[in-house]
Amino acid sequence: MPEAKYRIRNARYRKGFSLAEAMIATVILGFAAAGLVVPFTSGAAARAYGDRQTLAAAVATDLLEQIIATPYDQVVAVWNGYSEPRGQMVMDFDTGRRYSDPAYAPFSRAAAAVYVYVAQQDAVAVPNFIAVTVTVSCNGREVASITRLISK
Repeated sequence: MPEAKYRIRNARYRKGFSLAEAMIATVILGFAAAGLVVPFTSGAAARAYGDRQTLAAAVATDLLEQIIATPYDQVVAVWNGYSEPRGQMVMDFDTGRRYSDPAYAPFSRAAAAVYVYVAQQDAVAVPNFIAVTVTVSCNGREVASITRLISK
């Protein structure tokens, strides 16, 4: 009989976790880990958006430089209403080579070129200024837009 008492008393003072305690600890650690992961995923999304904006600005600048290189009297006729569909942007206008890197695939761009008349200028004469706007979209959403005034 003294042996049975010893076993009961020993079981009462045994150290360790029960299954319920281990489950509760696992749930608490899971919530803590989720709380640590969320800032990293939102930071990665913000970085990806910034990368898209940077790429879009570079592509818009490339097209704007091509427009500026066009003779003044041809800018409006050639570039007003110009657009490139998604994934079909031209990299080199001399050869017609397109951007082939998959990073450029979701982008499209468009250009508008309109004459600008100033108050001192006769409306009949050829205007001295052209406003050029290049807009770049990513998956249908405008990401970058550059406007520049070109003079004769």
